[in-house]
Amino acid sequence: MLGLIAMGGVLAWAPPAAADTVAPNLRSFYEQKVSWKPCADGGAEGLECASITVPMDYTAPKGGKLRIAVSRLKARDRDHRRGILILNPGGPGAPGLGMPGFVGDQRIGEVYDLIGFDPRGVGASTNLSCSIPDPAEYDLPSRPTDAELHNFTEAARRTEEGCDRMAGSLRPHVTTANTARDMDVIRGVLGEETTNYLGYSYGTYLGAVYGSLFPERLDRSVLDSSVHPDRIWRDDWKAMAPAATENVQRFAEWAADNDDKLGLGKDAKAVRGLIEDLAQRLHEQPVDGLTRTDFDLFVGDLARWQGEWDLFADTLTRLRGGVPEEGSGEQPAAAAQDAAEAAGLVAAASRDRLMNGTYSAILCEADWPSDLNVYYDDMRDFRENHPYGYGVAAAAPNPCTFRTSPPPEKPVKLERAGYPTGVVIQGEYDTQTPYEGGPAMARRLRDSLIIVEDDGNHGYYGVPDYDCVTERIDDYLIDGVLPGSATTCPGVPRTDLDADQPDADKPLAEQVQDVLDEREEELPVG
Repeated sequence: MLGLIAMGGVLAWAPPAAADTVAPNLRSFYEQKVSWKPCADGGAEGLECASITVPMDYTAPKGGKLRIAVSRLKARDRDHRRGILILNPGGPGAPGLGMPGFVGDQRIGEVYDLIGFDPRGVGASTNLSCSIPDPAEYDLPSRPTDAELHNFTEAARRTEEGCDRMAGSLRPHVTTANTARDMDVIRGVLGEETTNYLGYSYGTYLGAVYGSLFPERLDRSVLDSSVHPDRIWRDDWKAMAPAATENVQRFAEWAADNDDKLGLGKDAKAVRGLIEDLAQRLHEQPVDGLTRTDFDLFVGDLARWQGEWDLFADTLTRLRGGVPEEGSGEQPAAAAQDAAEAAGLVAAASRDRLMNGTYSAILCEADWPSDLNVYYDDMRDFRENHPYGYGVAAAAPNPCTFRTSPPPEKPVKLERAGYPTGVVIQGEYDTQTPYEGGPAMARRLRDSLIIVEDDGNHGYYGVPDYDCVTERIDDYLIDGVLPGSATTCPGVPRTDLDADQPDADKPLAEQVQDVLDEREEELPVG
C-alpha cells in the first residue's frame, strides 16, 4: 500500500506502519481513509475537520461502530515538523474539537500538527444521551439537615435511571480506556508511528491510561492539573470540598493582613466568622434570590482566584452592610443587591460546569460505595467543615452509587513502562484537581513535576499570566529539555490593594461578569 495521496486539500492515508502491529480484526479501522475539510463547528473556526469510525466495543469490533470527530491545525514550520500532538481539555465529557485553536498560537504550533477530537459520547462525535432531572425539582441545599440528605439520594437515583433509559448499548463502552483506544486509532489513521500528548484536568488521567495501554506509541507527554491516580473516582471528586475550604482560609489570612484597608476582620478567624454570619443571614433572608446555598458556592469559587480577591472582599463588605436582619422589615441596600447579583453570577457559572451523560458514564467506570450511610456520614462532616464550593454535593450519593450494570473492564493500572519521561503540572491550591494529585501522578509515572505556587487556577499551559509554565513546557515538547524533577513557577500575584483599579466605578456585578467572560475565554479546560 502507498502512504499519502494529496488532491484538492483531501488527504487519504493507508499507512502500513500504523497498522502492522494492531490486531487483525482492528486493522481496517487503522487503515481507513480520512478526508479533511474546513470545520463547521462553532468552536473550531480556522481548523480542518474530519471524522473516523471506531468500534463501539473493542472486544467485538465487527459490532456497532461510532463516529469520532477530529480536528487539525498543521505545523507552521513544515521543515521542522516533529509529528502530532493530541490534545484533550478534560471533563470528563468536555468537547475537544477546538483545542488546536486554543494552543495554536504557542510555539508548539510551529512544529506539531495539533490534533483535537470530541471524545466518544460528546459533541460532534457519536453522542451519549442522558435524561437528567432538573435540579430545581429537588431541594439540594449546601448545608442540608439530616432529613434533607435523602433529597440528594433521590436526585442521584433518578439521574441514573434516566441515563440507563436513554443511553442504550453505548453507555457501558464510554470509558477512559476506550477513549484512549480511539486516540490510538486517530494516531494510526494519521500515519504516525507515535503521538505526543497534552491533556488538562481529566485529560491527565486519559493521557496516563493511553501511555499504560500503548507505551510504544507515546512520545512526549504533558499532564496539566492532574487527577490523583489513587482516587478514581469518588475520592477525587470528594477532595474538592476540603480544597475549597483551604482557599477560603487562604483568603481569610490575606484579608486579615489587610484589615486596615478592608475592615473584614483582624485575624483569619474573624474573617471566617463574617463569612459564616453572612451565610446564616442569607439563609434566613435571601437577597434578590441569593440564598445561602448560592453564597456558599460563590465563596468556594472566588476564594481560589487570588488575583480577584478584591472583588471577593468587596462583595462581602457590601453584603455585610446591606443584608437586613430577619424580621426587620427593611429592604436590602442597593450595594447589597449589586453584591448579591455578582455572587449569583459566580454561583451560576460554577453550577454550569456540571454534568453530562459522558461525565456520569466515565465516573461509573470505577466502583462506588453502595452503603448510603458512607455518604451521609461524609455529608454531615462536609456541611459543618467544608460547605463551600460543591461542598456536601461532592460527598453525596452519585448516579454511580446506583449503577445498573458493572463496567466491562476494570480501570487501567497506571504505569510508565516504555515511553519517555513526561511532565506533570499542578497548582498549589487548585480545587478541581487538588494539589496532592500532581505529586502522586508524577511519582506514579516517574515524571517531572512543575508546581505553580500560591495559585488556585486549573489549567496552565498557554494561559496568560503563566509564562513560566508555558516556556518550560515549550522547551520540553519542542526541544526535549525536561524541567527539574520538581520545579516551581509563580502563580498569579495576589490582589494589590494599593494599585489603581480601573474598573472600580463599574457596578460590582459588571466587574464580576467581565472576569467570568475572560476566564471562559482563557481557560477552555474541563
